[in-house]
Amino acid sequence: MPQSKKTGPDLSAKLLAWYDRHRRVLPWRAPKGARAEPYHVWLSEIMLQQTTVQAVGSYYRKFLERWPTVNALAAAREDDVLAAWAGLGYYARARNLHAAAKCVSGEMGGRFPATAEALRALPGVGAYTAGAIAAIAYDERQAAMDANAERVLARLYAVATPMPKAKAALHGHAMALVPKRAGDFAQALMDLGSAICTPKRPACSNCPWEHACLARKKGVQETLPVKAPKAVRPLKRGAAFVARDPAGAILLVKRPAKGLLASMLEPPQGPWSERFPSAAETQTLAPFRAEWKKRAGLVRHGFTHFELEVEVYFADLARRPKIDGQWISAAKLHEVALPTVMRKIIEHGLKTVLLRSEHHKRHL
Repeated sequence: MPQSKKTGPDLSAKLLAWYDRHRRVLPWRAPKGARAEPYHVWLSEIMLQQTTVQAVGSYYRKFLERWPTVNALAAAREDDVLAAWAGLGYYARARNLHAAAKCVSGEMGGRFPATAEALRALPGVGAYTAGAIAAIAYDERQAAMDANAERVLARLYAVATPMPKAKAALHGHAMALVPKRAGDFAQALMDLGSAICTPKRPACSNCPWEHACLARKKGVQETLPVKAPKAVRPLKRGAAFVARDPAGAILLVKRPAKGLLASMLEPPQGPWSERFPSAAETQTLAPFRAEWKKRAGLVRHGFTHFELEVEVYFADLARRPKIDGQWISAAKLHEVALPTVMRKIIEHGLKTVLLRSEHHKRHL
């Protein structure tokens, strides 16, 4: 249901007035009236892909302290970027982040593209991210449709089409509302969805769009947006081997440069398949001969497209074997590119919780 020419600007004005009073203070958000720094906006938007605001805050601060400019990030080692990203998940984002920084620093002379269309050329920048950066950093008339914005628009217009089929229609509705303050409008939609138009029990009486909301009028606000049925994720199983040398260092090897968790570190593992390896198969999968002890229980971890269960074998070594890999002390494991699932495997093998860096500690 399209808005009239009069209603659209009225809705935008009401939302911006609400935002001016209730805007969130976020580490990457420019103060009221100030121009946003494109590097800050881009960095935060990449981190916020599929990750909550609460989880991103400390990672964002750490990155900005270590690499305060896009040129500094471009000059970093990929392993260092992956290590700083460890625990945030979806590690392709970190590799794309580094590749995009190199592109901006090198080919673009350190200046970010100023339009959504041009931003799409950067690795890891899709339609939503490009729109968000262009709107927030440059006030380009773009609709930044994150999950919060989609929920708000689905309720405002009572869009009953299941997601993701509804995305195009919701984007069209949003574009019809974007005012001159495009960046503030984009962030206002995000804040409204986060604080008021929440997935459950939305605080409709506090919403600046309460009287215009079609879902509110129909009493169906908590049923929208309609989500497509979740696909059943397959279950994969495997075995991992945690080896500790006399000095307490743990053997880690590097994963392949392409594929899931590419270039990250892990304890040696066998392939993941539909079943756990047999006792005989485990002997052939182990990285070297040792007194491997199977730990009781399993490590479970969920990926986007499948669930994983891992049996963990542990060996306390009298001396280091000659094998390719890195021996990292338990106290230094938070400094390397170690994904959360691999940290869980090591902790299960050692029967202890590993030392975390400060940003990891805040999310336990």
